[in-house]
Amino acid sequence: MARREIIIKDTHRGLWYVDGVLTRILEAGRYSIPRHIDLGVYRTPRVEVTLVDVRERDLTIKGQEILTADKVAIRVSIIAQFRVTDPRAALHEVANYEERLYSDVQLAARRSLASMNLEDILTNRNRLSEDILRDVKESATTYGLAILRADVKDLIFPGNLQEIMNRVLTAERLSQAQLVEARTKADAQRIDAQARAEVAQIESDTQARSQRQVAESEAEAQRIKTTAEVESLREREGAAGVYTQHPALLRLHELETLRSLARVANARIYIGFDKHVDPDGEKD
Repeated sequence: MARREIIIKDTHRGLWYVDGVLTRILEAGRYSIPRHIDLGVYRTPRVEVTLVDVRERDLTIKGQEILTADKVAIRVSIIAQFRVTDPRAALHEVANYEERLYSDVQLAARRSLASMNLEDILTNRNRLSEDILRDVKESATTYGLAILRADVKDLIFPGNLQEIMNRVLTAERLSQAQLVEARTKADAQRIDAQARAEVAQIESDTQARSQRQVAESEAEAQRIKTTAEVESLREREGAAGVYTQHPALLRLHELETLRSLARVANARIYIGFDKHVDPDGEKD
C-alpha cells in the first residue's frame, strides 16, 4: 500500500487524526502517512495531520477607542506576545485561537481603562499592562496559549487634551529642572559655607596658636630676665658682703673706677673733702 511522508520541524507540532479522531500529537520528525483507499467494499482509514506553530508570536490590537472612568475617550494600541503550549486545546477548544486572544485582550483593556481615570493612566501606565496580562493569562491557558507579555504600545488622547498634556509635561520638566538647579545651588552654597567655616576655624586656630606661642615666648623671656636680675642681685649682695668684711677691696674698686674715668676727656670727677673750720670760725 502506497504511503506518503511528512516532516515536522522543531517549530511545529502535528495533530494526527484518523477518520477525524485525534489519536496522537506528533513531535518534530519524519512520519509516514498511509494513503486513503476507498473501493466501496474495501477502504482504509483516512489519516490527516494538522500542523500547529508553537513559536513565540506577537498579536497587535490597534486603535481601540475606550472611555476612562472619568469619561475621557482615548485610543489605545496593545501588543501581546504568546505561544501555543497545548496544540490540542488551541485547535479544539476555540474556533480560532488568535481571534479569541484578540477579543480577550480587547475586553481586558476596556475593563481596566473603565476603572481608571485619566490621572491614573498618566501616572501609572504600567497598571494597564499588568491588568491585561493578569486577566488574559489565566483564560488563555484554557485554549492552549501561554501569554508572555501584554504591553500598551500607544496611547492617543483627544487633540485638546493632548495639547494640555504636553503643557503639563513641559511644566513638570521645567519644575524638575528648577528643582535640580535649586538643589545644586543649595549644595554649592552649603559647600562654600562649610569651606568658609573650615578656613575661619583654621585661621582662628592658627591665630590662637601664634598668640599662645608669643605669650609663651614673652613669659620665657620675662622668666630669663627675672632670673638674671635675681642672680645679679645675689652677686651684688655677695659683693656687698665682701666689701663690708674687707673695706680695702671697696677702696681698690673705687680707685679702679676713678682710673677708668680719668681716661675720658670730658669726664668730671667731684671729690668731696671734709670741711675744716679754723679757730676763728671761718671755713676753709
